[in-house]
Amino acid sequence: MSLPPSAPPTLLNLTIDSAVSRINRITNLNSLPDHIVLDLFRKTLQAGKLTERILMVFMATGNEQVQAFVKEKNIRTVLRPILPTRCSEKF
Repeated sequence: MSLPPSAPPTLLNLTIDSAVSRINRITNLNSLPDHIVLDLFRKTLQAGKLTERILMVFMATGNEQVQAFVKEKNIRTVLRPILPTRCSEKF
């Protein structure tokens, strides 16, 4: 028995895959339709490339589905403490 031929990838899928491989260079996703932003977000997560900066880029789109997913999975940015550079008190 031979396996049925698989469908070739669509241009959209190839474009999203290419964007995921270069996600660290993307600074703005506001011009993309919501369904593409959601697909790009999911594939970025699957690829393990979600960083704090990239999360902020996705959140800045205002995409409700992305924001709901982030809230549901409790994904948060890391709060780094700010240490004083100069102490006014003498020890």
